[in-house]
Amino acid sequence: MALSDTAIRALKSVERNLKVADGQGLFLLVTPSGGRWWRLKYRFDGKEKLLSLGTYPDVGLKAAREQRDEARRLLASGIDPAENRKIQKSARALRAANSFEVIAREWFAKYSPNWAETHSTKIIRRLENDLFPWLGARSIGEISAPEVLACLRRVEDRGALETAHRALQNCGQIFRYAIATGRAERDPAADLRGALPPARPGHFAALTEPGDVGALLRAMEAVSAGFVVKCALRLAPLLFVRPGELRTAEWSQFDLEKAEWRYFVTKTKTEHLVPLASQALAILREIEPLTGEGRFVFPGARTNGKPMSSGAINVALRRAGYATRDQQTGHGFRAMARTLLHQELGVAPEVIEHQLAHRVPDALGSAYNRTKFLKERRSMMQIWADYLDRLRDEVAETE
Repeated sequence: MALSDTAIRALKSVERNLKVADGQGLFLLVTPSGGRWWRLKYRFDGKEKLLSLGTYPDVGLKAAREQRDEARRLLASGIDPAENRKIQKSARALRAANSFEVIAREWFAKYSPNWAETHSTKIIRRLENDLFPWLGARSIGEISAPEVLACLRRVEDRGALETAHRALQNCGQIFRYAIATGRAERDPAADLRGALPPARPGHFAALTEPGDVGALLRAMEAVSAGFVVKCALRLAPLLFVRPGELRTAEWSQFDLEKAEWRYFVTKTKTEHLVPLASQALAILREIEPLTGEGRFVFPGARTNGKPMSSGAINVALRRAGYATRDQQTGHGFRAMARTLLHQELGVAPEVIEHQLAHRVPDALGSAYNRTKFLKERRSMMQIWADYLDRLRDEVAETE
């Protein structure tokens, strides 16, 4: 006789286990402790088996019968319901282990030690507020470009377009990490180029807090980049020239014996002299055996006939985990040097401005002189390089 909810509720306590049948192998196991367990008895490959279907009243009579019917459909197809449950449980565990949130947090844990604390905080908040609530539980290999775009639209709709662009950048980094570690096959974020309106450009982003600069330098040392680009990246903060002047630097402009680099400033069309600190000389001597026979210190990857691309430095910075829109750009090393040389090292502003190749009128009316303050500038460049080394080597307590 089939069970009913009324009959189940009327069952009294028992002294030993009691099986109350419902039909087609389904029964309710009543225990002396008061437990009421749904069980399904079936045969597979000639062997009798039991399948647990939950407890009453959490699993009601109707739900228990639906589970029984599903199990019988599997049996009719030659599938063991118990084994199928194990497979489904394993698949769910695999999807959970490969979820967007799990992999994103793994990516964050791997790379954040090389980031400034403020940068790390912004990224994890962005992930937790704008991405995890909608993508976090999804298997990363199943996420589509429209799903990512829907998250970005929510951010854009609240007027945070810059944040939407940064969230897209973070998604791309996470998907590429998943590809590299065998958890995904493609990056859907790459399909969203141009899907967001361009962010309004502002000043060149630059870090100017000593602790943040130290973390940036450590990230730059650890970033994965080609040798030529990596050398240019390491020189950028040491020389703080304009990015276009660095990437188009020619060997004929350098005198490594005198520790000097002379070239014409593209903006002012004036000759400029950059004293080279010992650290800068060491980097140039590292790359000289590779590119010294050619024209450019930093030739392009495809041919020695042209310098490296204009975006190479910024690409390397983004690989190091820094947003070039609002954290650090190649051009931003100039603002970094101008701020820290004066505020932290006490260098006179006019000395700094001359090294930046800015026009600085003086009492005599001269706008710029490439040799003015040359002695002070030589000293400054070495002091600056030593200071950057100290910042790089000092690991802040908060990191």
